[in-house]
Amino acid sequence: MTEEPVADADDACAWHERLGWAFGLTADDPADRAAALARLAEARRTVAGALDRYNEMLWLTRPLGTDEQYREPAVLQAHGVWKRAQNRSLPDGLWGGPAGAELATWPGLPYALLFLEWEARYPQEWTQHAKAWGTKERFIRYLALADHDEAVRAKLTDLIEIVVHRAYRCKDREYVRIARAVDSADLRDRLARAAGSDSPWARCHAGYVLRLLDRPDLPNTLHVWHSWLADPPSTVL
Repeated sequence: MTEEPVADADDACAWHERLGWAFGLTADDPADRAAALARLAEARRTVAGALDRYNEMLWLTRPLGTDEQYREPAVLQAHGVWKRAQNRSLPDGLWGGPAGAELATWPGLPYALLFLEWEARYPQEWTQHAKAWGTKERFIRYLALADHDEAVRAKLTDLIEIVVHRAYRCKDREYVRIARAVDSADLRDRLARAAGSDSPWARCHAGYVLRLLDRPDLPNTLHVWHSWLADPPSTVL
């Protein structure tokens, strides 16, 4: 199944009704996280079942031909059930969100931030239950383009700090984009502390982010990252 847009353009109340339970995924209490994970597992089973039914209807109606098939009421109904199920699950319920400045006023923004925070704070649970590297990358890139209020900037600053303190994970290099977008004295202080810590990963990763903040002309490419890994400054490692 591909990551197609499914998120409705509706208000915050509708989003909360569908996905409010997901905030338990980042709870400090393991029992709250377990309950949210169970809710997510059920939501994903519902999505899988609805997709199976949709594919079954496509198979049964194939003699009609493609044009007629997609106008068949049973196919349309099955498709609608599948899309509604996706809207109540993660990461499916986030697909199709706006990019750029529109993201700042999108009712789904808190859930996009939640998805990234979950991956940052509980990476193994995220990987086991909702791994979606492409979704992670897209939202990091989208968030780097929007003009955020102070609360969102603070959340993004916290995310960067969490990420540089852990072992590198797929697409973490993309957080440089957000660091450049929310650059501040507070962020640089946090990165400097991480770069001077006892953790080899924190020293390496935070040092890299600081370097690219100081060098806005330097592209955040794999070549630049690999060059840094091969020969980081002695003041960082």
